[in-house]
Amino acid sequence: MTQRGLHGQLLDQLGQAITSGAIPGGKVLRIEELAARHGVSRTVAREAVRVLEAMRLVHSRPKVGTTVRPSTEWNLFDPQLVRWRLGSAQRGEQLRQLSHVRAAVEPAAGGLAAREASAEQRAELLELAAELGRLAELGEVDQFVEVDVRFHRLVLTASGNEMFAHLGDFTAELLRGRNRLHLMPEVPDAVATQRHIEVARAIAQRRPEQAEELLRQIVAGAAAEVAALLTRR
Repeated sequence: MTQRGLHGQLLDQLGQAITSGAIPGGKVLRIEELAARHGVSRTVAREAVRVLEAMRLVHSRPKVGTTVRPSTEWNLFDPQLVRWRLGSAQRGEQLRQLSHVRAAVEPAAGGLAAREASAEQRAELLELAAELGRLAELGEVDQFVEVDVRFHRLVLTASGNEMFAHLGDFTAELLRGRNRLHLMPEVPDAVATQRHIEVARAIAQRRPEQAEELLRQIVAGAAAEVAALLTRR
């Protein structure tokens, strides 16, 4: 395996262990021990730890080593961290918290998009909504999710708010994570799909209140859908 592959593998192992609690906050990690335990070079171990430090999962101090930070200090909006947390036993609570963030941001972004979106963005939203409708009818869940990612990312970008736009990767990881964890219905929900079409129309026609309310319904419906699927397990 290449050094890049080894680095990525070690990063995933450490990230998943930290976010799941298997490596608790306050634990000191030493490069030499990590390299020996995982059978990699110290260079690979050091690079993995450097990425974890950038994500605020750990912090390094001379003569002490690398200490795992408490979860209150993590960069919780990092897409990779979202992926690790969704893969843990606490995925239900993680999904609940992610839904709260979406509920706070996406309706507001939709209202702003209805005021600020360019003509090109309005046209693209209409096209993506139509494609969602087509894929829903075909039952193509994987393709539906990828188009849905593009739809919601564009709503955030079209809001004109750079901070909202920055959450595009975060939202994408949540939507893809649902699919990866089999927390999507076998066939995309027809009501939710129609709401996406109506959101695109509301933004295209500059109706901010309607766009905001429809997105609120979409996010609430998705949260209820996930909760129901988790309950059945």
